[in-house]
Amino acid sequence: LRTALEQAGLAFAGSHCGLGDQADPARLKERLGYLKALGGRHLISSGSPWKTLEEHLDAAEVLNRTGEICRGEGVTFCYHNHHWEFRDFGGTTAFHAMIAAMKPEAVKLCPDVYWVYVGGEKPEQFVLRYRDRCPYFHFKDGTGGDQAGDFRELGRGGVDLPAALKAALACHPDWIVVEQDATRMEPAESNRISREYLRSLGL
Repeated sequence: LRTALEQAGLAFAGSHCGLGDQADPARLKERLGYLKALGGRHLISSGSPWKTLEEHLDAAEVLNRTGEICRGEGVTFCYHNHHWEFRDFGGTTAFHAMIAAMKPEAVKLCPDVYWVYVGGEKPEQFVLRYRDRCPYFHFKDGTGGDQAGDFRELGRGGVDLPAALKAALACHPDWIVVEQDATRMEPAESNRISREYLRSLGL
């Protein structure tokens, strides 16, 4: 795979793992070996739609342990949000509580700007709040609301992407990755539209 990427002129941005990978030291070691063999420096993790605030905070402890291991391997560990982390528990937003419990030196953030939007917050405000912890971004667009699974090419959904991009660039990120879960178009055409939209914003 590394040879194919090099021949295509592509760089390996990072790889993804779940909490199950992190709970098993052997699996985590395998994930890190794969990442480093491909020349990547970022390991991204996401969670599940936990039902209680305590479950979110327990997950933060697992992430802290993984982040410390990654630091020892020279890898930046980032948490990728969905919308469910923005659930309110008696006036406490679960994701903000999670972030407060995560060690800033061990666990960075990979904000998914669309899921922040679906979660009810403005992506640019979220990014600026945590600007010192955001080296990696997923830029995504969609209709949101009851049609949150209706993913769109960048610029064709409801996210204020110009504002989100301005905030993201202020973080001096290593990567801004376009992520689109599904499309009705041919993938090449979908990619072209999103790339041209980013060019129109000066990126």
